[in-house]
Amino acid sequence: MTNLAEDLRQAADAVALLGSSCADFSALPDAEVLAGQKRIASIRRLVDTYAAWMAATIAERSRPELGHSGLAAQQGYLSPVALIQNSTDSSKGDAYKLVAVGTMMADAEAADRLVEAALSTPDADAAEVAEVEAKVPWQAPIARAVTAGTLSVDAAESIRAGLGQIDASVTAEKLAVALEALLAEVSSLNADQVFKQARRMRDRLDEAGIAAREKQAHDDRYLRVYRLGNGTVRLSGLFAPEDGEFVLSTFDSITGPRRGGVRFVDAERAAWAKKMQDDPRTTEQIAADSLVQLLKIAGEADPGRVFGGRRPSVRVIVTEKALKGGQAGQTGETGQPGQTGPAPTTVQTETGESGPVEPVEPVEPVEPVEPAEGATHGQLEGNPVPISQETIDRLLCDTGTRGIKFDDNGQIINVGRDERLFTEKQRAAMAVRDGGCLWIDCEKPPAWAEAHHINEWLKNNGCTDLADGVLLCHPHHLLLHNQHWTISRTGTQYWLRPPIEVDPKQTLVALPSKRAAL
Repeated sequence: MTNLAEDLRQAADAVALLGSSCADFSALPDAEVLAGQKRIASIRRLVDTYAAWMAATIAERSRPELGHSGLAAQQGYLSPVALIQNSTDSSKGDAYKLVAVGTMMADAEAADRLVEAALSTPDADAAEVAEVEAKVPWQAPIARAVTAGTLSVDAAESIRAGLGQIDASVTAEKLAVALEALLAEVSSLNADQVFKQARRMRDRLDEAGIAAREKQAHDDRYLRVYRLGNGTVRLSGLFAPEDGEFVLSTFDSITGPRRGGVRFVDAERAAWAKKMQDDPRTTEQIAADSLVQLLKIAGEADPGRVFGGRRPSVRVIVTEKALKGGQAGQTGETGQPGQTGPAPTTVQTETGESGPVEPVEPVEPVEPVEPAEGATHGQLEGNPVPISQETIDRLLCDTGTRGIKFDDNGQIINVGRDERLFTEKQRAAMAVRDGGCLWIDCEKPPAWAEAHHINEWLKNNGCTDLADGVLLCHPHHLLLHNQHWTISRTGTQYWLRPPIEVDPKQTLVALPSKRAAL
């Protein structure tokens, strides 16, 4: 407590030295601006810790069993969250987060005190101490990290919400193992990334529950269409991930050039993109008009006709284990006769494609948490929510598949051509491998990315090989070339080297795949 208080005073003094107006901050050199941002983030983290402690105190004094004598009720509020929201002028979500994290910290602190008391009792035997230690909440390491100042309240809530609660299939022991692995890597992640990683860990621990959550998302779907008083019609809807990705893909293909999509080299496609960009309608108006046009086309279609045109692309990323229904392959194109155990691979299934699955080389993914025996799941490209084995089977039955080959090191096998441009199949393979724009913290999906030669075609005699190509969104592609950033490769690892103006030491920054399975 004393150390944290001293840290808070020192952080406040450091921030105060930065200045007291916009003009003062504008006059700071770049290095001081970046350092100042870190100081401000540090003081906010410390203040949030105090806010969580206070929220826990308010929640404790507003317990339901206290009735109208509780602190929140005395002040005229139905809950401690409502009291905190009103007194801090914050959102309901922020107030709930402070109560949740603060209560977790208070419970862990109380449990740790009981353990200390048991250990300090002279006549306490090992069994009694073990019984007390077993009552320490599995979330205790989260609370200790917040108290120590190494974890922000935002990241703590992301972990708590992402890993979820104990149930029949996910025990406290399993959650504790997942938490240990997650805390080891959170220092390099922001709160949103921490939540996604925590959800992935939970999904691996509870793969049997994926189908139930998938069904719930499907049951929650709706589309409301109603007329307003002025005669206009409003739509409001909610779609399950599978259908939602199809809707997003449709409108991305329609409006992509208006929202920073890829540049087209093909003359016909470039002309179409230029026409879209010059269209006087807003992007939202184009989307609205396109929806009406799609409905008109569907209404005029012959119900007995089978459409064979290409549908919008929604790729499904699965492993060979999932392709075989969770059963290990004994023989076949992807393994040797008599081979046992699952052969994890990555296969992309794209709507509108047809044909057999091409041979796929095995690649062992690195997983911090072991999934349940025999359980498998896949992923819709660009969507963090996993899909169940049943959905994989249905999608593979309804659509064709295209195999993406990996070598033993996890690198996609070179299928380069003596051409300047990457082929459509190569871009599709990079989409599976990179998972989107490879730039740090960029979440642009593969559909919005461009293929970048890490060895420039003319300048460095670069080959159009998959290993020497990465996906970058248009803004980051421009930034790389215009500001003289470079990307290099060591085996299967890609590195970003900043220019001297940004980092005099030009320290290499790792660029891992955005694809969780890789």
